[in-house]
Amino acid sequence: CLRTTAAQPQVVARRAAKLVTEQARIAAGTSQIQPAPKDRRFTDDAWTEHPIYQRLAQSYLAFDEQVDGLVDDLDIDDKTRLRTQFLADLATDAIAPTNTLLGNPAALREARRTKGRSLVDGMRHALHDLRHNSGMPSMVDSRPFTPGDTVAATPGNVVFRNEVLEVIQYTPTTTKVGKRPMLVIPPQINKYYILDLAPGRSLFEHLVGEGHQVFAVSWRNPGPEHRDWNLDTYCAAILEATDAALDITGSSDLNILGVCAGGITQAALLGHLAAIGDTRIRSASFLVTIIDWNVPSMMGTMISRPVVEAATRRSQRQGILQGEDLSKIFAWLRPNDLVWNYVVNNYLMGKNPPAFDVLAWNGDSTNLPAALHADFMNIAIDNAMTEAGAVEVLDTSIDLGAIDCPSFVVGAVTDHITPWEACYETVNLLGGSPEFVLSSQGHIQALVNPAGNPKGKYFLNADRAESAAAWRADAVEHSGSWWDHWTTWLKPHLGRKVNAPSEAGSTAYRPIMPAPGAYVLN
Repeated sequence: CLRTTAAQPQVVARRAAKLVTEQARIAAGTSQIQPAPKDRRFTDDAWTEHPIYQRLAQSYLAFDEQVDGLVDDLDIDDKTRLRTQFLADLATDAIAPTNTLLGNPAALREARRTKGRSLVDGMRHALHDLRHNSGMPSMVDSRPFTPGDTVAATPGNVVFRNEVLEVIQYTPTTTKVGKRPMLVIPPQINKYYILDLAPGRSLFEHLVGEGHQVFAVSWRNPGPEHRDWNLDTYCAAILEATDAALDITGSSDLNILGVCAGGITQAALLGHLAAIGDTRIRSASFLVTIIDWNVPSMMGTMISRPVVEAATRRSQRQGILQGEDLSKIFAWLRPNDLVWNYVVNNYLMGKNPPAFDVLAWNGDSTNLPAALHADFMNIAIDNAMTEAGAVEVLDTSIDLGAIDCPSFVVGAVTDHITPWEACYETVNLLGGSPEFVLSSQGHIQALVNPAGNPKGKYFLNADRAESAAAWRADAVEHSGSWWDHWTTWLKPHLGRKVNAPSEAGSTAYRPIMPAPGAYVLN
């Protein structure tokens, strides 16, 4: 970042001159700079009514504006620009006055109101996080959220378990169901229950209510002893899961949904099945999944050959990529919302973190085995899934263009982890006739997007375009949730209607224990 700016001193000088001019206006009280409407850092009345705080906010915002402008003005490629912007944002977000006690009027007022008790509580929270949370501010009070009780509460039974995964069969709520089952493949980097978060906000509950026979994978949380589990290991485990779902339902094929990293694994498995002529998959859906890493994204900017080599060496030494390390990475992708917001709340204001189910799930981290971590990193750095024959799975070469089952691809407008433009490119990699849907909001909000949400919307364009921008230009906005559009799309793939099973499992696959099973608790 410093090398890039040093190589273009004229750009730096121009932006520095603009900053000096604006700072003079701020000192004279004539500046018109205001916080963005959605910037929650400066909502306290003091930032507009107190002359010192008003100038402090304007001075910071002017600096932030010129740093952003500097990055925009630099003559660099898109990937370097994203990386530079990311590093610049980390720095400017960190020096915001609201992150300090003296620069935060609300925190000073709270300290006076509580006679210093808020500062004592804040210090106690900080010491707790140093000891128990690797120095990161705690985001959530997770005590009210217990899998099987307040979250992951949709009724069902574990009907299959191997070393890698459990398969949960959910209890039907309709008298008739589609004969063809739906198997959900969650990301290996999180526990599955973001898709079964709470009654009324559970994708599984929604699917069951629409007459689907729903089966879900629950991954085991691997330890160092599982360091050799790789992409082949996970694909083979999913094949066993499909065998269970097919035997239990008596169907010859099934629908599948892959989410985020689970979608990458799903694509690899589909390529293997296409290579061997196995037609067990009737339809495949991909939710917030990047397969083409050539599209600039914030995650992509963090992946370079030296970074990949260093990260894989570390996970090989440990046997795993620890879940808490992944959580830190994702938190620093949105530092204002996921780091500094909690520094202010927990330490400066002395308040307890909120009790929020999404954040409780996010903090319930899982590990990645070293071999799978290396496979994912190599796929990303080489963009290998986009090239026929560049990836081998279960001794077969993968060609995503040979996948000809119907597919449904979902991206999210403000997704900071898997940008929708990158998700869109999946439709140009798959064979058949993929359909793309653009959901409103971000990465997690796309997963937890219940039907009937009055604020929900999604965008549709039946034509496949060469680029995401071309697709978006002709897309039509619809109100509601993509969940409803997806279940409509799935109807031709449900199979014939049959009586809902009165009990879980089959002769070969007897129920093992009630949902949510054992692996999710580890």
